[in-house]
Amino acid sequence: MESEEREGRSLVEVISEKYNTDNFPFCRGPGVGVVIRSSPQGSPVKDRLNLPRILILDGCGITEAGDEEEVSAFCAHVVELDLSHNQLKDWGEISKILSNIPNLDFLNLSMNPLRGSSLEAGAAEAFSGLRRLVLNNTHVTWDMVHTLTRETPELEELFLCLNEFETVSLSSAPCPSLRLLHITDNQLQDWAEVRKLGLLYPGLVSLILANNSLLSIYEPSDSLQRLFPNLRSINLHNSGLARWEDIEKLNFFPKLHEVRVQGIPLLQPYTDQERRFLTVAQLPAVAVLNGSVITDGEREDAERFFIRYYLDYPEDELPQRYQTLVARYGRLAPLAEVDLRPPCHVQVDLRFGDHAEPLELRLDQTVADLKKQLKSVLQLPPNKMRMYYIGRHLGCALHPQELKYGGRALHSYSIRDGDEILVVPKTQ
Repeated sequence: MESEEREGRSLVEVISEKYNTDNFPFCRGPGVGVVIRSSPQGSPVKDRLNLPRILILDGCGITEAGDEEEVSAFCAHVVELDLSHNQLKDWGEISKILSNIPNLDFLNLSMNPLRGSSLEAGAAEAFSGLRRLVLNNTHVTWDMVHTLTRETPELEELFLCLNEFETVSLSSAPCPSLRLLHITDNQLQDWAEVRKLGLLYPGLVSLILANNSLLSIYEPSDSLQRLFPNLRSINLHNSGLARWEDIEKLNFFPKLHEVRVQGIPLLQPYTDQERRFLTVAQLPAVAVLNGSVITDGEREDAERFFIRYYLDYPEDELPQRYQTLVARYGRLAPLAEVDLRPPCHVQVDLRFGDHAEPLELRLDQTVADLKKQLKSVLQLPPNKMRMYYIGRHLGCALHPQELKYGGRALHSYSIRDGDEILVVPKTQ
């Protein structure tokens, strides 16, 4: 009855259950884990435990830390801790856990119901050693995010996906150490909010903004350079960008190297080739687009394609990039339309003994079909015919090639206008 009334479990209980000697065999060897040789009084640990340095405890119903001495005994060596999909509602309990794991580098709290929870002054110091922090779908507030980043001077990666953010709150204390920000699947549509990320995280190298429906990039070029001075990669998949001017603005991030921009309204009307070529031509300094490296050859093809694409546009509708490329390549003429499909019919000379006449040949038929066609013309049964193809190159007859395989299509012989079909009767 008592167990039914209790809600959730402690971290200590879950560790004791998951890593006891029955479920997790003791591993002998240096550096494998930590060995608990004796247990504090009242500890659920009855035998030695060996815990890995990377501890995965997702979906275990954890609601609290449990005995802090046992947390310290179990986890002092742990460097990565995954507590996603649990029932942690109180930042205070999380702080108790972290204060007893001094070497922790990575913490995943995704899918824990932390909406409305806050942290008492001084308790955030427990997070100070983190370099990577995952808070996806926790409904954490910006105030709480700032509380944590102020106490994590070495934080490099932060994940804030699926938190229903519509705005971004500024902090009096930026986080210059942050290099990677994942903030996908929120509701950041206004550039006035997105630009605040550059103020909060001035050292940002990679910004993942996919699935935010960002409508446009309204920012002067000189301001963009100051906002994201170190940004090398940006992901704008499934945003709401609908103007080429927004793509052009990406050129003003001074170190931008990689762009991901698929599923946006701007590119929907174009073919796959048009999308890539027109985007490549607009981003001369970007080396990787949508995960694919842009080679020098592809860039030149794209820039030439860009000039020809806008060849007939009115002067006032030409993008800025057009004049720059015309200055490099000149005003290119449209490419000639060349039909590379194989011909369906050719005109050849049919020769049989002293008889010769022109013949229109269907190349989709087989050798057997042609023999049947000529049966009435030559008054010779197909099984009595031997047929040869004589190609003529630059007016010279080439060596005759016998058409001996009845099922072979005529187009496979590369027959052209002016060639010759020679028929001779079979001899017994």
